[in-house]
Formats: sequence, structure tokens, C-alpha cells
Amino acid sequence: MKVSHSTQHRLVHRSEFPLALAKEPVKAVSADGGKVRLRTPKGEPSQWKDYKTVALHSQVCMAAFHDNEFLVNWVKGKPLANPLTCIGDGHPGVWNLIDGFAPPECRREVLDWYHLMENLYKVGGSHQRLKRVETVLWHGLIDEAKASFDGWSAPQVNNFLADLDQHRSRLPNYAAYQQLKIDIGSGAVSSTIKRIGRRLKISGAQWKSENVNQVLKQRCAYLNLDLNTA
Repeated sequence: MKVSHSTQHRLVHRSEFPLALAKEPVKAVSADGGKVRLRTPKGEPSQWKDYKTVALHSQVCMAAFHDNEFLVNWVKGKPLANPLTCIGDGHPGVWNLIDGFAPPECRREVLDWYHLMENLYKVGGSHQRLKRVETVLWHGLIDEAKASFDGWSAPQVNNFLADLDQHRSRLPNYAAYQQLKIDIGSGAVSSTIKRIGRRLKISGAQWKSENVNQVLKQRCAYLNLDLNTA
């Protein structure tokens, strides 16, 4: 049976959606931000705002708009491994969120390898040098990576070196982690954000800020297979 867009919208906002449970201990979690377009008064430009998404690897996901406390409590309510591997990109807001998941001594923080490489290759210059830096970073040799840029001062180089210093404690021996089957990438949450976007970013969609969290809960319930219909 076909349901009109307006009827479906009303049903979403009248419904209570289940908060997904973890079926087994959570070994790894990744967090990242997505974008939602908010409705503005007629004649004013639309606004794109951030929401946060968390993925419990190989299990379930949850997202929230301007409600880190909700996401933190959702994660803390799951059976968490010790240490819990927490993966994110370099955005401070992501790490502020992750900070609440578990005490520092119970977290293993990892800067997402693929974001790290994306930022490295934005530096440009000699491809041979970039490959050398990639190799030493893969083995966690941060000082050797920095030394490869000695004598080259440019904004993109300085920014990358500053990132290495800022996230030094989150740059492990990626090769060893991979051998130990410890997650080093946040692909789970990146994929989740893309799938949430298929609903939030439909052509021409603009959302009232007070409705965003309900739409996110509905979308996550669908992705977590907690709904029988889309």
C-alpha cells in the first residue's frame, strides 16, 4: 500500500523507535559527523549543520543532532570491551564525543588510517617522499615521518606536521594492529552516514531542527533492521 509523503512524515514523528542493542561485546566503535540541511525563513539561505553518528563495528549504529549526551549514554549502555578501540578522524568534536565513551585507561584511541593518508597526500610534492612517509607511518614511526619533511616549509606541510603532533598518541603501529585484527579504519561509520544521507539529503529536503533527531532515530532503526518497513 502506498503512503503519501505527508502521512509518512506524520507517522515518523508519532512513533517511538527502538534503541538498538548490541548482541555481543563491543570491541570497536567509530564516530564521525554528517550534514543536515535545516529549514530557514523564506528568503533566507538554507543552513547546513552537523550531526554526529556512532557505529559499533559489525553491529549497530546511532545518530543524534546536537545531543552528544544521548550518544554517550547509548554507547555506555552496551557491553564494552576493555580496552575499547575508538576510531575517528582529526576533528576535535569527534574526539570530544569519544572522550565520554569509556575512561581513558579503558580506551584505545586510533586516528583513522584512511583519513591520515588522505591528509598526507594533500601535502603534495615528491611522490617518492609521500610513499616513504606512508611506509614509516604504517609502522608507527612518527619522528621518522616528520624528518622526511626537514627543510620544506609550506602551509600544507606545517598543517600536516601539526596534525601528527596533535594526534601522536592516536598513531599506533598500524601494521601490528592489522596483524592483531584491531580495527584501524572508520569505514563503518562513514558508510552509515552515507546511508543516513539517502533519507536526510533527498532532493530538496529541508528539516526543522526540532524534527531532526526523530528522523535520525527512524533512519538508524531502519539500518539496524529494527523496522519491518522503510
